[in-house]
Amino acid sequence: MKFTAKTIAEFLKGEVLGNPELVITDVSRIEEGKPGTLSFLANPKYTEYIYTTGASVVIVNKDFRPKHELQLTLIKVDDAYQAIASLLQLKESMKPRKTGIHERSVMEESSSAGKDLYLGAFAYVGEDCVIGDNVKIYPHAYIGDNVKIGDNSIIFAGVKIYHECVIGNDCILHAGVVIGADGFGFAPDTKKDYKKVPQVGNVILKDRVELGANTTIDRAMMGSTIIGKGVKIDNLVQVAHNVAIGENTVIAALTGIAGSARIGKECMMGGQVGIVGHSKIADKVMIGAQAGVSSDVKKEGEILLGSPTMPIRDYNKSYVYFRKLPSLAIRIGELEKKIRELEGNDN
Repeated sequence: MKFTAKTIAEFLKGEVLGNPELVITDVSRIEEGKPGTLSFLANPKYTEYIYTTGASVVIVNKDFRPKHELQLTLIKVDDAYQAIASLLQLKESMKPRKTGIHERSVMEESSSAGKDLYLGAFAYVGEDCVIGDNVKIYPHAYIGDNVKIGDNSIIFAGVKIYHECVIGNDCILHAGVVIGADGFGFAPDTKKDYKKVPQVGNVILKDRVELGANTTIDRAMMGSTIIGKGVKIDNLVQVAHNVAIGENTVIAALTGIAGSARIGKECMMGGQVGIVGHSKIADKVMIGAQAGVSSDVKKEGEILLGSPTMPIRDYNKSYVYFRKLPSLAIRIGELEKKIRELEGNDN
């Protein structure tokens, strides 16, 4: 990466304030900026660092007005976060791409692949698989029988995709992801034991899904566990059997979604959210970190907090009392003592 501030601004359709000929060779966080690097300021919490950063160029929103003199060059854009995302995508696209089939990988003869396949060392592709164009399968990945993987998808090291599962186009599965392990299906029997219920369905990932490291998507008991187009899931998330997640929903780390839950489109979930099985969540619902959803959420665009969850207004009102509970308990004890004293005087 080697560009002038002017070239970067032209790419972002932004405005340069400062030296347009400054040469940038890398990117950096604003609090760790070094000369010759480019950084960005999107979150107001980091504003103080723009006055101390060593970065040569900083991307800011058009409404940014410095309170002190700056010894650096600014690029003003409509949305600094979107701008840095575009630049990082450009930087990523410039990296050399893995190509070829490693001699110590295995693809069964009954399987087929499109053009420009990369199959890393010790990766395995089972029987009757169909792999699209420009797919990258990194070392030690396992692709079970009858799996379909769409064009331009990336399967990183150590990913396991069980039999019959379907991966769409432009998907990214990070290291350790497991797709299609058996759902948690056990039926209690008369001997106080549990009989395993076979999980004969599969998992379908639609296009542009990205799954973080060590996330698991269980196969359906019957039918399919479905992850909709554009869904982004963080690390260490558990999605149980027969769950359906709507398009463009985003889910943060350590969230657990129990079996047969239905999540709407464009929802947002913070970290460590828990969702009860067989529940239905409307479109565009936002659920705060560590919230527990124990029933259906029917209102589109609802914002929920707490465990069990409640609408954000109710939660904020309740929280006023939560914080006062220790002092309220002391006051109640004092009042009870006075009542006992009064009752004793009356006698």
